Amino acid sequence: MYKSTDKICDLMAHEEDAIQIISRFGLEMGVGEQTIAQVCEAHDVHTPTFLAVVNYKVFHHKALPDDIDIPTLQRYLQNAHNYFLNFRLPRLRRALIEAIIPADPTTKIPGLILRCYDEFVEEIRTHIEHENAGLFEEHEHDDERITGKLTEIKNLIIKYYPGASSRQSGEDRVRSAEEGTITYLLISVMSDLWHTEHDFADHCAIEDDILRPALTKVKPAVHRRHQMPETEELSDRERDVLIQLVRGLSNKEIADVLCISTHTVISHRKNITRKLNIHSTAGLTIYAIVNKLVDLNTLE
Repeated sequence: MYKSTDKICDLMAHEEDAIQIISRFGLEMGVGEQTIAQVCEAHDVHTPTFLAVVNYKVFHHKALPDDIDIPTLQRYLQNAHNYFLNFRLPRLRRALIEAIIPADPTTKIPGLILRCYDEFVEEIRTHIEHENAGLFEEHEHDDERITGKLTEIKNLIIKYYPGASSRQSGEDRVRSAEEGTITYLLISVMSDLWHTEHDFADHCAIEDDILRPALTKVKPAVHRRHQMPETEELSDRERDVLIQLVRGLSNKEIADVLCISTHTVISHRKNITRKLNIHSTAGLTIYAIVNKLVDLNTLE
């Protein structure tokens, strides 16, 4: 397994599966001959937590360090979410359009395949929204259903995509350079679908085997070094708003519960994110749990 004294360039060069993990912790290229510990410390990443995720990814090692750092895990999770929603999934959709839409315009199959993909993206978006709201209860079956949609899309393309031979006959069957390009694009997008499926399945596995056990570990007895002193900076009303927010209430619902205006709720939320420097609901949920503002068991 990898240790803190190992050179991080060796990890990057020899472990393809670790590259995404490294980027999701906010680490960059150009690391020179530095060790894993040196690079992690330079980027304010908790080294034992980083190694726990990397060694799980590479060696399926599930043991957690005693001082697992929840904020470091949360940073990883948020970066992974941003990657899927803002880069990989939109990019994959563009590649799908480029590869399958040039098919026979008389068939609806390409459009239906694209619709299946859009439904898959909505499943991913809902999954991530639940995580960002702090809903970490068991959902392995949901994970399987989501990744199963990508398998379905791959099978639809493999079995039913209208290729050139089904659209042409006789002399018209001569392959043009354009059709050859479409074939290459289709092969490329099939590879992208497979890698996306693999990547998301690994992402869900890390949640199940690293994140949830870590949350369970800190719930009964939070380690002193992880308690955030910024709690003192929040006013009583800001704490009230934070508690209702991490319980999943909307701005209007919070306003109704606390008997204040929606505008006031929004103002308190801005102050909370500014004081804590935490902008995601998931991050605020972790903050509230660690500082004992809410009980994990009360979150729906």
